[in-house]
Amino acid sequence: MTIPPFGRRVFLLGASAATVVLATGIRGVTGAREPFTLGVASGDPTSDGVVLWTRLAPDPLAADGLGGMPGRVVPVEWEVARDERFIQVEQRGTVDAAPEAAHTVHVETTGLAPGREYHYRFRANGALSPAGRTRTAPSAGTLGPALTTCFASCANYPVGWFTAYRRLAEDEPDLVLHLGDYQYEYPTPERSVRPVAGAETTDLAGYRQRYAQYKSDPDLQAAHAVAPWLVVWDDHEVDDNWAGDVPEDGQPRGAFLARRAAAFRAYYENMPLRRTSVPRGYDMQLYRRVQWGGLATFHMLDTRQYRDDQACGDGQRVGCAARLDPARSLPGAAQERWLADGFRRSRARWDVLGQQVFFAQHDTDPGPPERFSMDGWDGYAASRDRVTRSWVDAGVRNAVVLSGDVHTHWANELKLDYRDPDARVVGTELVSSSITSEGDGDAATDHPDLHTNPHLRFRSNRRGYVRARYEPGQVTADVRVLDAVTTPGLPIRTAGSFVIPDREPGLNRL
Repeated sequence: MTIPPFGRRVFLLGASAATVVLATGIRGVTGAREPFTLGVASGDPTSDGVVLWTRLAPDPLAADGLGGMPGRVVPVEWEVARDERFIQVEQRGTVDAAPEAAHTVHVETTGLAPGREYHYRFRANGALSPAGRTRTAPSAGTLGPALTTCFASCANYPVGWFTAYRRLAEDEPDLVLHLGDYQYEYPTPERSVRPVAGAETTDLAGYRQRYAQYKSDPDLQAAHAVAPWLVVWDDHEVDDNWAGDVPEDGQPRGAFLARRAAAFRAYYENMPLRRTSVPRGYDMQLYRRVQWGGLATFHMLDTRQYRDDQACGDGQRVGCAARLDPARSLPGAAQERWLADGFRRSRARWDVLGQQVFFAQHDTDPGPPERFSMDGWDGYAASRDRVTRSWVDAGVRNAVVLSGDVHTHWANELKLDYRDPDARVVGTELVSSSITSEGDGDAATDHPDLHTNPHLRFRSNRRGYVRARYEPGQVTADVRVLDAVTTPGLPIRTAGSFVIPDREPGLNRL
C-alpha cells in the first residue's frame, strides 16, 4: 500500500469533516469505520524523546465510553520521521491498544536527536491517522534558539466554539501548556451553543465519553497536532472546586474517591503523559519537571490533589483568619519541598511554574474590608509565602508563574509583601483567560481591582490564550483574544504585550 503524504494538512480539518466523524465515522481503506476520530497528540518532551498519543474510537460518543471498539487488543503501528512526508523515517514500532485502557496508546520514544522537529503518525486496522508535529528539547545546559510557547485553560465545550485552539495552532508554537479544566463535568447548560453527550460525569464511562467528545473537535485536534503539550489538571476534570478528598458537595468520602479514581484514569488515558503518571486507584503522580535545555525549567504543579480544604466555606470571603494559618498548604507539604529543592538545583535562565489558580494577592473589594477568593493562593497565604521565599532564597534567576482558572487574562507582579507598594518585585505572573468558559466576555480592560491592587498590571475579559517567547535576555508575552466564542471562526488579536527582562522581575508594557 502506498502511504499518502500527511503533514500540516491536519490543521485544515474543518467543522464539516468533524460532523461526519461524529455522525457516522469515516470509512477507512478496508471498509471499516475510521478509528482515528480523536486525532493525535504528543507531550512531555525530553532531549531525546517525547510521548506520542492516540486513541481508537470509531464511535466517539458511545455511551459505554469505549468508542465503539471491540473487547480485544488491537496492534497499532507508529512511526516518527524528520520530514512531514515521512520519507526520512527515524523510528517505527508497534504497540497494543487494549480495551481496559479504552484503546489508548502511549508511546515513549527515546534515541531522537535533541532540539529537533519531528513528525509522527499511527496505523491500525488498515487506516492511517492524521500526522502530528512534535519537538525534542535542547540538550541539557544548552540555551538553544528562542522557545515559543502558548498556554491555555478552561475549555467548556457547550458554551463556546474552540476557535482559540485553532488560532493557537496557527501560531505554530514549539510547546503548549494546558493548565487545567481541559473538560467540564457538567451536563449541557440551559444556554449553550452545542450540547454535550450524557449527564454530569461521575463514572469511568461518563468521563471517557466526555473526553472523546472534546477530542472530536477539529480545532482542539489541530492544537494537539501542532506541538508537544505539558498538561496539568484543575478542578473540573473531576468535580468543581474539589480539594484533596473533599468534593464540592456533601458526597460521602468513599463515593467521591471512587469518582476521583475514575476521573484520574480517564485523564491519564486521554493525555500524552508518561507511565510515571499511571494512576494507582485515586492517587496519580502529576507534578513533574520538564527541562528545556538551559533556557527554561517547567515546574508543573498539582494544586488539587494534596491541598487542604478551602477555608471558611470556599468562595469569596471577608475576614477569614483561617486563610492565614501557616499549617495550611495548597500544593501540600511534600510538593512544597519538591518545588524548593528544584529551585535550589536550578541553573535555568527561566524557572516557570505551570499551575492552575491565581497566585498574586487579589483583593476583590474596592474598599475596606478586604475580600479574597478561598480557592486560589489567597486562601493559603502562608503556603504562597513559603513558595515565593523558596525561589527568592534559592537565588532563582527569573521566576515566572503561569496560571489559569479565573477566565480572565491578567499580568501581575509578585512580591513578598503585597501591603507595601514599594516592596521589591520578586517574580511575574501571567494568567490566561479561558478558551470558552463564561462565554464571550467583554471588551473592558480597566477594572476597580487594578486600582485596589497596584501590582496587578493588566486585565482583559476576552477569551483566548497567552503566547510567550522565551529568550536568554527576555520573555515576551502576548495576550491573544477573540471578540466572541459563541460565533465560530473569528480572527485572533493581541490585546496587550509585555516584556520580562532577564534578572529584572516585573512587566514592561509594549
